[in-house]
Amino acid sequence: MREANRIVSTILDELAENVKPGVSTMLFEDICRSMCDQYGVRPAFLGYQGFPFALCCSVNEEIVHGFPSKERILNEGDIVSVDMGVVYEGFYGDSARTFAVGAVSDEAKKLMDVTRESLYKGIEKAVPGNNLYDISAAIQSYVEGFGFGIVRRFVGHGIGSHLHEKPEIPNFVPKGMPGVPLKAGMVLAIEPMVTVGSHEVEVLEDKWTAVTKDRKLSAHFEHTIAITSDGPMILSLSD
Repeated sequence: MREANRIVSTILDELAENVKPGVSTMLFEDICRSMCDQYGVRPAFLGYQGFPFALCCSVNEEIVHGFPSKERILNEGDIVSVDMGVVYEGFYGDSARTFAVGAVSDEAKKLMDVTRESLYKGIEKAVPGNNLYDISAAIQSYVEGFGFGIVRRFVGHGIGSHLHEKPEIPNFVPKGMPGVPLKAGMVLAIEPMVTVGSHEVEVLEDKWTAVTKDRKLSAHFEHTIAITSDGPMILSLSD
């Protein structure tokens, strides 16, 4: 799983180098597929429940599951979230990042910074003896402290020989539900999705692309981490 996630992170590094005004989001799909071939891995999302691409590419108000497109050209000031995974020797890697396209507004930069930092706040709580909702509470309290919204419709997940495994990992604390004890050996994909406005979501006519109902900006960061007796280990880091 470390190798699967290292490959994902290396691909995201390459995509980051290509985010600039004037490029189409299909460029990221092309790079992703080419690098998967180079590493001899399978794109985890391609064909998953019918998803037609190797990666999710979501711009501005798009939260997650956006389609890459030759027609979607990035403009100065946009933000673009890329979520992708691979399968390496039967195990999955999964990670996401949001990138600035050129110079972005102070609001967009703050959104990205808070979303990224909330991920690390959650990861800090991924230790044996804690409860799953300790992760959720750390993310929620940090994000809401800045007045941002937390998407509730989509959550993190366990990961291993399948892309989505139990337990689900909400980025908020559900009311009246017992959490899961965290134990060494668990591997989790933690992925806060944060909005400037309301947390309410709409899914577009393509039946995949999720957008904020108020059409305000959204950001998304994700790491796959292993819980160990020495604390959390982030697997989705490149060399």
